[in-house]
Amino acid sequence: MATLEIRGLTVTVDVEEGTKEILRGVDLTVKSGETHAIMGPNGSGKSTLAYSIAGHPKYTVTGGTVTLDGEDVLAMKVDERARAGLFLAMQYPVEVPGVTVSNFLRTAKTAIDGQAPKLRTWVKDVKASMDALRMDPAFAERNVNEGFSGGEKKRHEILQMELLKPKVAILDETDSGLDVDALRIVSEGVNRAKEGTDIGVLLITHYTRILRYIRPDFVHVFVDGKIVEEGGPELADRLEAEGYDRYLATQA
Repeated sequence: MATLEIRGLTVTVDVEEGTKEILRGVDLTVKSGETHAIMGPNGSGKSTLAYSIAGHPKYTVTGGTVTLDGEDVLAMKVDERARAGLFLAMQYPVEVPGVTVSNFLRTAKTAIDGQAPKLRTWVKDVKASMDALRMDPAFAERNVNEGFSGGEKKRHEILQMELLKPKVAILDETDSGLDVDALRIVSEGVNRAKEGTDIGVLLITHYTRILRYIRPDFVHVFVDGKIVEEGGPELADRLEAEGYDRYLATQA
């Protein structure tokens, strides 16, 4: 059992006007096998939470703790967080010119496991995951995300998650920019990874459409840098019907 525990997390970012507080005391626990959906309007701090956990240098943690199985995540470098079992699927995956998908995946797997995967087994696993995600085998020899469509980039993120087998996966608006077919395929990939390794999933989204495929155990409403309501899947259904207006009115 793995446990990601966030307590009293406060985070700032430097903007033209000075320093702005984005996260205002976030408490959240994600355990193996659980799927947590974080929902909220634009600018509420959802992506800041994801990138702060992952260690993006743009964000400054000013208070609180983040631990993974009792280990201090905030004291770790970015690569150490990945080796410890954290995975971030980015909303806007970056291009890595000159590095093929196959080299990238095998290098990442080697870094996380401490040894290179056996080639024959690894090639078989990569092919199986790519087939399941409806990815052309030729993608393996293309440079990472270079010239990929939005849907192809998101499939590649889920391919990484399936093969690297993290303890906790943070999916930052993985549904953005996906058509109906791509959304279903990507969601099926998340569900496969969860069933195969019992990972914990922190799913950040604006909309409930992805939750029709990836059913959350817990839903957290995020407004103005903090969680303002929590519940089960029924809370997502209510948000679909009512939106975020009543939370924003309370904050105003």
